[in-house]
Amino acid sequence: MAEPVVRIPDAKVALSTASVYPESTATAFEIAARLGYDGVEVMVWTDPVSQDIEALRRLSDYHQVPILAIHAPCLLITQRVWSTDPWTKLQRAQSAAEKLGASTVVVHPPFRWQRQYARDFVTGIWRMANETDVRFAVENMYPWRYRDREMLAYAPDWDVTKEDYRHFTIDLSHTATARSDALQMIDRMSDRLGHVHLADGNGSNKDEHLVPGRGTQPCAELLERLALSGFDGHVVIEVNTRRAMSSAEREADLAEALAFTRLHLASAVRVPRS
Repeated sequence: MAEPVVRIPDAKVALSTASVYPESTATAFEIAARLGYDGVEVMVWTDPVSQDIEALRRLSDYHQVPILAIHAPCLLITQRVWSTDPWTKLQRAQSAAEKLGASTVVVHPPFRWQRQYARDFVTGIWRMANETDVRFAVENMYPWRYRDREMLAYAPDWDVTKEDYRHFTIDLSHTATARSDALQMIDRMSDRLGHVHLADGNGSNKDEHLVPGRGTQPCAELLERLALSGFDGHVVIEVNTRRAMSSAEREADLAEALAFTRLHLASAVRVPRS
C-alpha cells in the first residue's frame, strides 16, 4: 500500500522589487515582509535605492527580509545605470550579490547592437562564473514583434538554451511572448535551471507579466515539476501591478501570486506505507 505525503522543496519564494512598480524598492521590502515572502530579488534600475548596497542592506536588516538575488541592469531604461559598459554592470552586480549574501545574479543576453559584448558573452559569463560562488543565471527572452514583423533583438539568441551556460533563469511571461513551450524549455535546461521568474501571459506581443494563473502558461505544472525534482533554486514572483488602482489592490495581487506558488510547490507524492 502507498499513501500520499506532501513534499515541499527547499526552493524559496521571493518577490521581485519590479513587481511593485511604480512604487519604490523600499516598498517592495515592506510588502514582502508583510505578506511572508522568503526574500526579495532586487531589480537594479533607475530607483537610486536599488543601486545603493548600503541602503539595500539597511532595508533587508530592518524588515528581516533577505536579498536572494540581484537582477543586473540589462533593460533599455537602465543603459546608464552602473556604467554604460555591460561588463562593468555585471561586475558590480556580482559584487552587490557577494556583499548582500545573494546567491544569484540574473542577466539577460545582450542586445544585438551590443556587438562586442554579444560576441564575447558566453565565454565571458563562464569566466565570471568561475570566479565566484554566485550563480550567473541567464534568462530566456523573446523576439520583438510589431504587427506582422518580427525582429531578433537579442544575441547570441533569445532562446538561451541554444548556448552553453552554467545556469539558466526561466521566465514564463517571456515564454508566452516568445510563444514557446515552457515545459520543453525547462527540459532542455535540465539541472542547469537555477532560477525561476514566475509570471503568466497570453501570448501577446507585449511582455505581460500577469499574476500566475491568469494566463495560458503552465505555471502550476512547472511548479509541480520543480517540487518533484527537489529544485533548490529560487522562485521569484515578477509580475506587473502597474494597473492596480490602489496599494491594497497591488498587495492583493502579490498575496495571490504567493499563495498560488506555495500551493503548487507543495506536491503530493505516494510513498510505501511502512
